[in-house]
Amino acid sequence: MTQPPDFSLEGKVALITGGGRGLGLAMSQGLAAAGAEVVLASRKADTCEAAAAEIAASTGRQAHAYALHIGHWPEIEPFVERVYADLGRVDVLINNAGMSPTYPKLSDVTEELWDKVFAVNLKGVFRLTTLVADRMMRGDGGSIINISTVGAIQPQPHALPYTAAKAGLNALTVGFARSVGPKVRVNTIMAGPFRTGVAATWTDEFTQGVAADLPLQRIGEPSEVVGAVIYLASAAGRFTTGAALAVDGGLSVPQDQAMRSEGKSFSG
Repeated sequence: MTQPPDFSLEGKVALITGGGRGLGLAMSQGLAAAGAEVVLASRKADTCEAAAAEIAASTGRQAHAYALHIGHWPEIEPFVERVYADLGRVDVLINNAGMSPTYPKLSDVTEELWDKVFAVNLKGVFRLTTLVADRMMRGDGGSIINISTVGAIQPQPHALPYTAAKAGLNALTVGFARSVGPKVRVNTIMAGPFRTGVAATWTDEFTQGVAADLPLQRIGEPSEVVGAVIYLASAAGRFTTGAALAVDGGLSVPQDQAMRSEGKSFSG
């Protein structure tokens, strides 16, 4: 008899970078609700501390806050040492922290901007994943989830350094999955447009234009990424590794395959 999938994270420790706001906060809340003890890390310690207190109060799960600038390579190993000294293990790592500075045009992109974007979105992720995956392999294994963007496969001029870095992150996902299996699984979630703090700066016209390009005709709510995260983090996803899962409202669906609200339907 086929057993129902096991989505429980009871007894697990989940580390989420950028876990204090936006998608990271939604993931942290969802992981705690599924039973995990969560570790929130970002360069703004006060934001993480407030989020950890909120999560502990609402879920009854332990939540911890740590300061970490993922773009600063020398900070990463001491951070990992502190987490393992305090908690003893990490079963789930979610590489969520990212940045995408705006610029007027491509010729205005400076070397400093380029280096910062790659340090946060790719270089630091590589270092943190290497250190945590090594410990996971020596322990009970685990799951690593990289938060990328659909822009990695559909890059646009207004965020080219960011999407280039995320395309690199997609490549790291496949390489790490081959390197650290079978005890550790590594997957990517390619996120589409979500109603986060970044979206709060969009005009209504821009938001409507973005939504019009999606088969679902709306942007996502942060809570709507949680199901995919729980699947990949838990035993339910134990046969999934090296995958890139688009959670994007259908943005990555090729236009000639997308079903629009034009009276079209399938029958039979």
